[in-house]
Amino acid sequence: MTTKPAIEIVGLTKSYGDHAVLRGVDLSVPAGTIFALLGSNGAGKTTAVKILSTLLKADGGTATVNGYDVATEPAKVRESISLTGQFAAVDEILTGRENLVLVAQLRRLRNAGLIADGLLARFALTDAAGRRTATYSGGMRRRLDIAMSLIGDPPVLFLDEPTTGLDPQSRIEVWKTVQELAGHGTTLLLTTQYLDDAEHLADRIAVLHEGRIIADGTLAELKQLLPPTEVEYVEKQPSLEDIFLAIVGHDGPSQARTQG
Repeated sequence: MTTKPAIEIVGLTKSYGDHAVLRGVDLSVPAGTIFALLGSNGAGKTTAVKILSTLLKADGGTATVNGYDVATEPAKVRESISLTGQFAAVDEILTGRENLVLVAQLRRLRNAGLIADGLLARFALTDAAGRRTATYSGGMRRRLDIAMSLIGDPPVLFLDEPTTGLDPQSRIEVWKTVQELAGHGTTLLLTTQYLDDAEHLADRIAVLHEGRIIADGTLAELKQLLPPTEVEYVEKQPSLEDIFLAIVGHDGPSQARTQG
C-alpha cells in the first residue's frame, strides 16, 4: 500500500439547474483500501462517482484518480479505473466465459481466453462458464460483472450500490469478492445506502448528506461521535436475515446454482 491517495477530491460542486447536488465535497481515499461512501437516495453518491469516472463534469473543485486529474487527463483516468453500476451489466445471451472474452477483446488484450479462464476460476464460476448468464443467480451475475470490470487490472474500482436487489446469501458472496479484491491491492470506492455493507467491508467510511461530507473516519472513529452507551443485559433475538442464512447456509458461493 502506498501513502499517496488513490482518490483525492477538494471542494467538488455540481448542480442541475437550481438544484445543488454536491456542495463542496472533500474526500481522500488511501490506495489499496475499501472506502464506503454512505448516503440516502439523492445524497449525491452516484453524481460523485460519475464525476470521478469522467462521465460527468463538475461545476467546481478538483478531483484526481490514481494521480490523474479527471478534468484535464480523462483518458488517463479511464485507463486507471473500472466502474460497476447498480445492476449487473452482463449479456444474458452469452455464456459467462463469452462475456469475459468479449470484454478482453474490446480492451485489445492478448490471450483473451486465458484471461477469461483465470477470472472464472478466481470468482468460482468455472463450472458455470459454458452456461448462458440468463441462468445465473443474482450473486453469480454480480460476481461475473465484477470479474468483467477487472479485465486489464485497473488499480481503482468503483462499485455503485453493488448489492442492490440481491438476496442475503448473494450479498455475502459479493462481500467476500470485495474483500478478496482489496487483499490483492485494488482500491475500492463503494457507494451504498445499506449500512451493513459498509460495516462489513469498509476500512474507512464517509457520510454524504445533502451534498456535503458530514462525517469521515473508521467505524471505530465514527462510533466515538455518539454518547457512551449504557450497558444492559437483554436477550438478543435473531433477525430474519440470521434465520434465513442459518436455514439455507452461507458457507460460500455455489458454482452450479441457477437463478431461482
